[in-house]
Amino acid sequence: MAKTSKGTLYRGQAHGQWSWVAHRITGVAIFFFLLVHVLDTALVRVSPEAYNAVMATYKNPVMGLGEAGLVAAIVYHAFNGLRIIMVDFWSSGTKYQKQMLWGVLLLWVVVMVPFLIRHLSHVFGG
Repeated sequence: MAKTSKGTLYRGQAHGQWSWVAHRITGVAIFFFLLVHVLDTALVRVSPEAYNAVMATYKNPVMGLGEAGLVAAIVYHAFNGLRIIMVDFWSSGTKYQKQMLWGVLLLWVVVMVPFLIRHLSHVFGG
């Protein structure tokens, strides 16, 4: 009998694969944000003037958009993480994972729309 190699290709449906990819990307993005955040906050102990200069560079529209992207990543990652927990620990979780993913996306939109309206109005001088 010939042995076939399945490799590391995700064998689930497309919604599960994209959810998996987005969860990993948002996790890595959050990790790098936290790394930079710890480093720039630690700068205050080295030189308060340098810290103030770095903080001043964060007060521009490009960084405001980056903050919006960070919040979007955190919100998606959090809601999708809860979905993953439900899939893992609820006996019917795999049966309803597609519906739960749509729930995650709906919750993400419900949280992000008001946040973006308020945040971007501050970023762009509203």
